[in-house]
Amino acid sequence: MNEFEKEKVNLETAKIHWKELQRFFAKGEAVWISSDLDLVEVGYQFSLDNKTTIQNWLENKQLALVADDQALRWFETDAELWAVVVKPWILVQE
Repeated sequence: MNEFEKEKVNLETAKIHWKELQRFFAKGEAVWISSDLDLVEVGYQFSLDNKTTIQNWLENKQLALVADDQALRWFETDAELWAVVVKPWILVQE
């Protein structure tokens, strides 16, 4: 693992209110990350385009496109989430 690249992903994480991410959700670019995964590690694997690992997480329901009901709940509660951009994706975690 390239620690420099992983550190770069770490430095790009931030807390952000869901309402600021609505446009990414509308474009289908918002990805929910389970709280049992490390957001930085997931971002790093996305940056590597590690299809095998990402597919495994998808199959284990540890990540998915943000669902409509999830987006609505976050909108209604003005949720603040951890997020990181790995173009074209916005990875979000409660």
